[in-house]
Amino acid sequence: MEIEFQNVGKKYESGQEALAQVSFHLQQGEMAFLTGHSGAGKSTLLKLMMMIERQSSGRIIVDGTDLLAMGKSLIPLHRRRIGVVFQNHQLLFDRSVFDNVALPLQVTGADSAQIGKRVRAALDKVGLLGKEKYNPMALSGGEQQRVGIARAVVNKPQLLLADEPTGNLDPKLSAEIMNLFQEFNHVGTTVLVASHDLALIARMRHRVLTLNQGRIVNDGGFN
Repeated sequence: MEIEFQNVGKKYESGQEALAQVSFHLQQGEMAFLTGHSGAGKSTLLKLMMMIERQSSGRIIVDGTDLLAMGKSLIPLHRRRIGVVFQNHQLLFDRSVFDNVALPLQVTGADSAQIGKRVRAALDKVGLLGKEKYNPMALSGGEQQRVGIARAVVNKPQLLLADEPTGNLDPKLSAEIMNLFQEFNHVGTTVLVASHDLALIARMRHRVLTLNQGRIVNDGGFN
């Protein structure tokens, strides 16, 4: 998925300006990091891509389509093309690991045979194939995050977004999670990871977009 922000701004009714004149171009199949202080606008930027929120100014172009021109009926289809990983996993603890990962497929009405095949393939990719019947509460924090990643990629998204995915993990687990994102990127998925872990980002050697008070103050590549 190719994404272009053209002078995008987001101002809330309270008067708070979350983003101002943000411009960047993420190529199809690119991996990049989004960093900045707490409250810099990272989460807002990701929400605009998912159309959870709408920008106040500027244009967001996804694969040649202006998101403001996209009708409401097409928003669910747009979101199905995007996988999202959160810091706090957002898993359902009254369901098994398998059922958590299957949720996006159930929403789209996939048949049970296809769901089983896709869920097991996703769990295999994150190294949890033997734990599909577990309750997520029986897993470690790192394993729970892997379940969240499996759920995000089970629909084979064209874009993978992650919002502070390693915020609660130790350095070793954080590196493992980042390497997983890199593996998905290697098979053509566009990946954007919001993170404040500058040391880890530097080791990954990918493009870094830095936000400061809603503005991009640095756009540097490590490639």
